[in-house]
Formats: sequence, C-alpha cells, structure tokens
Amino acid sequence: MALNSSLIETEFESVARIGEQFLLDFPKDLYIPPDALAIMLEAFQGPLDLLLYLIRKQNINILDIPIAEVTRQYLGYIQTMQGLKLELAAEYLAMAAWLAEIKSRMLLPRPPHMSEEEADPRMELVRRLQDYEQLREASLRLDALPRLERDVFALAAGLPALDSCIEPPKVSMDELLSALRSVLQRAALVEHHHIQREAISLRERMELIAQYVAEGVVSLLEILRPEEGRRGVVMSFLALLELLKAGIIDVEREESGLFLIAAAQPT
Repeated sequence: MALNSSLIETEFESVARIGEQFLLDFPKDLYIPPDALAIMLEAFQGPLDLLLYLIRKQNINILDIPIAEVTRQYLGYIQTMQGLKLELAAEYLAMAAWLAEIKSRMLLPRPPHMSEEEADPRMELVRRLQDYEQLREASLRLDALPRLERDVFALAAGLPALDSCIEPPKVSMDELLSALRSVLQRAALVEHHHIQREAISLRERMELIAQYVAEGVVSLLEILRPEEGRRGVVMSFLALLELLKAGIIDVEREESGLFLIAAAQPT
C-alpha cells in the first residue's frame, strides 16, 4: 500500500500540531519549558514501538514492509529529535543502522540456492515486530485487569473492641470473712506449736493458689490452713481476694462448704 509521504514529512518537519494543522515554527513570544518536547520521545517505548507506529498508522501489511519508505520516515524522526536537541537512546540509533543495512541488502540479487522468504532480509524485522506487538497487547490486557490498591482494595475493617466483663463472685464477702474468722480461731489454737517458716510473698502465694485451682476444684479450707498460723492464713486470704478481683478464680457454695474453681474466661 502506498504511503502518504508528504503528510509524514510535514509531520516530522513540524514543531507542533493543532488538530490537522501542522506548525512549522513557534511564535516568537511562546514560552516552552525546557523538558516539554521530551514527551515526543517518551511516547514510544523503544525503536520497535516507533516502527510499529509508522507501519500501523499507514495501514501497511507487516509481512510486506516497504523498507525504503519506512527507513526514510524513521530516519526523519531521528533527525527531528536530534534537531530538537533531545538525547536519543543508543537503541534508536542501532535500529537506524539495521534498517539501513536491510535497505542495502534488498538491492542485492537473491542467492539461487535460497527461497524468496529465506533471502528476504526483512523477515527478522517482521518477526521482531510481531513478537513485540503480541507482548504489547498482552501487557495492555494485563493492565486492564483490576489491580490491588488501584481498582480494588483489601478489606481493612477491624473487629470492634470487646470490653471484658468480670463477674462478681457467686458468694458474698460476708461468707468469705466468716470462713476466715473460723480458720483464724483454729489457727490461734495451734499458734504455740507453729514453726516459723520462710516468708512467702503475696505474688508467690497467688501463683500457688492459681496452680492448685488449675488442677481441679479446691476446698477453701485447703487454701486457708490453720497450721500455717495467722500470718499464713491472712496471706492466703489476701491472695484469694486478688485472684477473685482479677477474674482468675471463682468461689462456689456447696453443702459441704466453699470451693475454689477456675473462672470462666470472657468471650
């Protein structure tokens, strides 16, 4: 298919385009930022992209490229960029040299032992253009797919904070104090037989009671032992109150007395 050469030449020689009108020079009072014209080069992803643009714009059959005309247009683009003092990547210049080589080989006679397709120096260029076009179309299809953090967003709603509620003991404080007084009275009877033991901290006594309760139901009298004396009984009772306050243990009333159990964890 014939190319519209005059249109291509006008487009490359022009410095701007408004609609279908090409401007061959800028108005003298027009200010252009230093990097404004760089967008002309950045519009193409490389020399193959530029060649594909020239071919598709003129509706050329990619299997029958008029290499002389396409080479002329490509070189015109290179010259335009150099005239605008834009730095060209080395791959653009390498493609220009390859096109010139293909153009020269097209003028040579075909070797008699080679088929027309094998002898055609354009075939390697055609293959590269076809591969590039397929990759470009695939990348466009991938880019059109929904993308995380661009088109769709991960659900980031958190669970509402749940306030834990510790239920009060199932027995009253009066019942606990009554049990304490009963144990202290028995402790007073054996006080003169009490052997001084190594002092134990409140924290250690709390851990000891929690360990007992974790192994199963424990009678209150197993914790408040008269043989430990008044000091030991009071220490155990204070540890018991702290564990009740923290919601670690609970107290249940049975016919035989009060028992300590592990508290149910809040849900």
